[in-house]
Amino acid sequence: MDLSGLTGVLVLLGYLVGGIPFGVVVSKAMGLPDPRTVGSKNVGFTNVLRVSGKKAGILTLIGDMGKGWVMGYVATQIYQTEWAILLVAIAPFIGHLYSPFLRFTGGKGVATALGSVLGVAPLIGLLLLLAWIGAVAVWRYSSGGALTAFALFPVIAGFVRPTSGFMIFSLVISGLIVIKHKGNIERLWKGTESKIGQSRSG
Repeated sequence: MDLSGLTGVLVLLGYLVGGIPFGVVVSKAMGLPDPRTVGSKNVGFTNVLRVSGKKAGILTLIGDMGKGWVMGYVATQIYQTEWAILLVAIAPFIGHLYSPFLRFTGGKGVATALGSVLGVAPLIGLLLLLAWIGAVAVWRYSSGGALTAFALFPVIAGFVRPTSGFMIFSLVISGLIVIKHKGNIERLWKGTESKIGQSRSG
């Protein structure tokens, strides 16, 4: 198989791996409520943490970040060309947003995106992770931390890795994350967004 054929296989594999809803898998394995039916009804880390506790939340976070990191890292070991690496790296992020296992719905992609970036550009991924953690620590809004980190993504990319391919990669990921957080942005603006450690009804 030539590299172009392999790229197609890895992109499809990355999409399918990215579509695995670890929030649902972890919750069912632990006998906890399906996150699609409780809280914000999102399958990601924040909702699982809020409705099912730290252990389930952390396992979900590891799974969602891990699937992005694995595909991104594998791509860097196979390819020399940036476009091929980034196509494979973005596939699990797209799979998480539009999972074939959830009728093409999914999570908001923050953890998987962080994993993908860590896989292909560890320094930039680490800076995004620190920005996310720092913003959450200050404001206690998970969505605010995500939006802060990914608003900074194209800026950081422009300083650290200002290639056209990586800039497009950063803009596509950041744009989709903003779109997926539309409801959160509205609640942040109105002051009704739930904080970490606060129930959604609170």
